[in-house]
Amino acid sequence: MSLIRIRKRALTVETTFHELGPAPEQPLKMAAAMAVVANPYAGRYEPDLMPFMAELRGLGKELALELVDALGGVDKVEVYSKAAVVGLNGEMEHGAVWHEAGGWAMREVLGQPRAMVPANKAVAGAGYRMMVPVHYIHASYVRSHFNSMEIGIQDAPRADEILFALVMGTGGRLNSRLGGLLKENVKGDDGQR
Repeated sequence: MSLIRIRKRALTVETTFHELGPAPEQPLKMAAAMAVVANPYAGRYEPDLMPFMAELRGLGKELALELVDALGGVDKVEVYSKAAVVGLNGEMEHGAVWHEAGGWAMREVLGQPRAMVPANKAVAGAGYRMMVPVHYIHASYVRSHFNSMEIGIQDAPRADEILFALVMGTGGRLNSRLGGLLKENVKGDDGQR
């Protein structure tokens, strides 16, 4: 019997056409794919979370593919991240299963980029809104690509649920001008620089 029972899914796409300065050649798109899943361990301590984590890989891949499609293809994706919001009858570790499952899925779909996948997680009630940090997929220290996207669903997670999210975007901040490592100077050897 599967440990994954999905109540609902949501896809949010934000398109930013300009900020205070000049408009970019292409608008910046940020997208979040989310799934609200029953927490199989709600209200109790479970010492072995590995079966849940392993099953979540399939969901992670579905969400990653949905994001790539929403953003126009793998070659359009420049930033990524993941997040989990655990309902109040769960614990932080129930959301931490998404680190491997969600991160692995995005790496597979995007052709194994080297940068670590940033993340955020919380234990909270329904309607909780979370800022999810993103950065460049090939090197964590590309300053122009440090950004974030808000995720959340009005009626989730309920106490016995977990909201899992993946986030991707087509570029860095609009009109970035604060120096640091530039995308075109990334060596890509260690995922950092």
